[in-house]
Amino acid sequence: MLFIAINLGFIAYDIYYVAFLPAFLLFFLASFIAIDKILLTIVFFTPLSVQLKDFLPGISFNISIPTEPLLFGILLLFVFKLMLDGRIDKRIVLHPVTISIYFYVLWMLITSLTSTMPIVSLKYLLSKVWFIVSMYILAAHLFKDKKNIERFIWLYVIGLIIVIAYTNYRLSGYGFDNQRASNWVVWPFFSDHTSYGAMLVMFLFPLYYFFIRKSPDLFIKAIIGLVFLIFIFAIIFSYTRAAWLSLFAGIGLWIVVKLKLRFRTVFLGGIIIILIAFFSYSSFIRDLEKNKSESSGKLSEHIESMANITTDASNLERLNRWKCALRMFNEKPIFGWGPGTYMFQYAPFQFSYDKTIISTDFGDLGNAHSEYLGSLAESGLLGLLSVLLLVSVVFYTGYRIYHSDKGEIGVFSLYISLGLSTYFIHGFLNNFLDSDKASVPVWGFIAILVAMDVYHLNKTQQNDSSVEK
Repeated sequence: MLFIAINLGFIAYDIYYVAFLPAFLLFFLASFIAIDKILLTIVFFTPLSVQLKDFLPGISFNISIPTEPLLFGILLLFVFKLMLDGRIDKRIVLHPVTISIYFYVLWMLITSLTSTMPIVSLKYLLSKVWFIVSMYILAAHLFKDKKNIERFIWLYVIGLIIVIAYTNYRLSGYGFDNQRASNWVVWPFFSDHTSYGAMLVMFLFPLYYFFIRKSPDLFIKAIIGLVFLIFIFAIIFSYTRAAWLSLFAGIGLWIVVKLKLRFRTVFLGGIIIILIAFFSYSSFIRDLEKNKSESSGKLSEHIESMANITTDASNLERLNRWKCALRMFNEKPIFGWGPGTYMFQYAPFQFSYDKTIISTDFGDLGNAHSEYLGSLAESGLLGLLSVLLLVSVVFYTGYRIYHSDKGEIGVFSLYISLGLSTYFIHGFLNNFLDSDKASVPVWGFIAILVAMDVYHLNKTQQNDSSVEK
């Protein structure tokens, strides 16, 4: 009654934020007694989160509601608990993946201090840290219970199914062959169809694993199969070419693994492909320039337009952003321009002959469209190397788990790695790790692999050895 009276008093003066006090107190209590529930709740709400600025355009900052405030609260709680007892599993802290993350964050901190826009970079760094603390360090401990791994995946998938239903209901009003409408019908849950498509593809491989594994319950298997088909449908009608390409690449990696090709064979094959591409570069570019296919609702034309670098505005704008990133790197090759600053700094690096009908003189329409070139421009050469090192160590960990465990953990690690591969392949064409939509599952999948390595792989090996004895 007292709260209602106080709240009514504030409402009379147009102050509405006090209404959130019960939710804040509930979160504060749950953070101490059930932080695992808070983490899993965040996972469910991530696909459903919305940008605050979409609804309050006059504000000077932007965050995803409700996920990022919760993640920031978890970061503060983590620091508080660390100061009190300092208890954290050393196997996680000293894991090779974690060490590569230290290098990644440390160099980001250094380049934030040397940034051309230090406040922007430090805010960007802070958001990275709350994703890593919550969805990697704490999640890795959470995944000590194997059931939580599946809960993590299913909670995100269920949230994404709601978005799929909403998106395709809106798309049906414009027609499922309306490729242009596919770009905005995902709003307000996703900023555009590219990040939406990337997340659909990333979760397709774990869903396939759930479908093919042995299960006596045919009803559950039928439900999983239905969800898998819904994701296939959603991927097709997302009209996201980069997502389609990353899916094909992921399937290609799956075939390589299933053929049990030796690493030396794959490595030599890659070298041969690079050499062929190098010596046939000129003729390859001439062939691409002959491609006039535009993005459209016809799937065949939409696929063909992936290689159109002559008239397709989306492809040309992506090339424009890449060129800007390289020019920015040439000017500041060591420390870069600062994390998170590309979107504020790239405009002067656009040349008139590279601009497209969707370019802006103010350079206010997004990032570098590449996880790798974006890091190169913002954090210099070591920034790019820190990303490549992290990705390499993650996939080596997945590769080692798969070949060390012939049971469920090994197979599951393969499909988690394949899901991650689709994102990092997509990362050549887009970058989304500055958003909760991608950061939560990407860091979560990395945490799954590390938890498998630390908690479950060793347990499986111990069980095997006890059986042998």
